[in-house]
Amino acid sequence: MSVPLYQAKAEFFRMLGHPVRIRVLELLRDGPMPVRDLLAAIEVEPPSLSQQLALLRRSGIVTSRREGSSVVYALASKDVADLMQAARRILTEMLTWQNELLAELRETEVAAS
Repeated sequence: MSVPLYQAKAEFFRMLGHPVRIRVLELLRDGPMPVRDLLAAIEVEPPSLSQQLALLRRSGIVTSRREGSSVVYALASKDVADLMQAARRILTEMLTWQNELLAELRETEVAAS
């Protein structure tokens, strides 16, 4: 029995739903990074980062390769970087609208005083 597309999409977005995973994807948007650099940029405990990287790797969102004693992670597809950029644009639009609404509410409050 196959999984409906909407359910697969929901599971995909649920998999992305962790701040550390989102931060990893944002950092990898600029290119592959070794784990030590990810650790320095994200400032989480190594076991926590390792767990999140493993989940992203199992999901096929990132790839990993060994370079000497380091493991280097990269986005599996440019589409992931595009998704992160689209999320940023959507959030910017949402926040702009909310700020406009807040300004309107404040103007109404001042006028009513």
